[in-house]
Amino acid sequence: MTDDGHGRAAVGGTIAAGGMSVELPLWRAISYFRVLALGYALLRYVNSYLHFLHPVSGWIYFGALTLWTLASTRAFGDPRRCTWCVLGFDLALVVTGIVMSGMIDAPARISHGAPTLPTIFAAGTVLGFAAKGGWRPAAASGSVIGVANILGHGGPTGDNIHNIVLLLTAGCAIGYVVELARASEATLTRALQVEAATRERERLSRDIHDGVLQVLALVQRRGTESDTGRGAGSGAEGLAELGRLAGEQERALRALMTGGPLPAQRAAEPTAAGPGDLTALLRPYTDERITLSAPGTPVLLPGPAAGELAAAVGAAVDNVRRHAGEAARAWILVEDEPEAVTVSIRDDGPGFAPGRLGEAERAGRLGVSQSIRGRLADLGGTAELYSAPGEGVEVELRVPRKATR
Repeated sequence: MTDDGHGRAAVGGTIAAGGMSVELPLWRAISYFRVLALGYALLRYVNSYLHFLHPVSGWIYFGALTLWTLASTRAFGDPRRCTWCVLGFDLALVVTGIVMSGMIDAPARISHGAPTLPTIFAAGTVLGFAAKGGWRPAAASGSVIGVANILGHGGPTGDNIHNIVLLLTAGCAIGYVVELARASEATLTRALQVEAATRERERLSRDIHDGVLQVLALVQRRGTESDTGRGAGSGAEGLAELGRLAGEQERALRALMTGGPLPAQRAAEPTAAGPGDLTALLRPYTDERITLSAPGTPVLLPGPAAGELAAAVGAAVDNVRRHAGEAARAWILVEDEPEAVTVSIRDDGPGFAPGRLGEAERAGRLGVSQSIRGRLADLGGTAELYSAPGEGVEVELRVPRKATR
């Protein structure tokens, strides 16, 4: 699965291209087998053609079989080229060789169990039917070859019955395995598509939560403050700020609907092309209540990873401002380690009881599950929250460097 730069997962590779990733090695093996089987049949005939009643007819047949095998090698190596017409002609040529064997070989040799002209080349035909359509076409083609053996070469002898059973067993087994492989690959494709759709929904949920829902919550708080007369920003200045935020979110929603980059992403495009300084991205979240402690040197991460980690920190800081109380303070600590980058956000608010996060998620509030944990999961990192009533909240975000490369 690949990612298109906006977090959209896409199903890639041969699975999406046509479902041939499992079958191609089998078809190549069948193509090689036919060439080797032809060589074996030719060697058998070279060693015994002097005992045939009409050896010239055998040479003519092997000339035609050789030309056909060479001409159809590419077709048998690619399931899109190997059509039912190709398989039908291959079966007809094998049946012709079996019937010819009963006509041009000596009766004494046939009665003693002499092989037919195609010998094991017939197995390549049955395998082709198995790979193309599963065990049922393999059984049908094997039965046709078996009937030709019985009627045209020696009758229902022990050797003939033995060879027919082996041919049918091998063909049906390979055909059944092919059917299972196709069903498994189809299931995997559907699972990848569902995962891609789920990741896209999570990305949209994060973008909407971090933008539209936050503005709506701000409007609700301002309205409540205006009703009670406590809102310092309930006048013209507060309305202007709300108007500006609403305009930004309208542009963000339009960008989501059209598949374009979000306004914040456009602003970060120069950083996204190369490493980004995480410390610089976190400074805008600080104020008189939020303190940032970071190394004196830049904390570099790939641009998209730095932006996503900073957005997760921003969601945690927003939770502090909304839920910890007006007098609560928070501290952001950045640790730049060789193997990972860790950001801790700790506040001295009232904290929350165990199970509170699960209740919020079931109620549709996705700040922690999507904006924080979802982002860190996409980066290959972890997000841990620790809290108890009266002890504040600590959020620890850890991103391994090898996962962000």
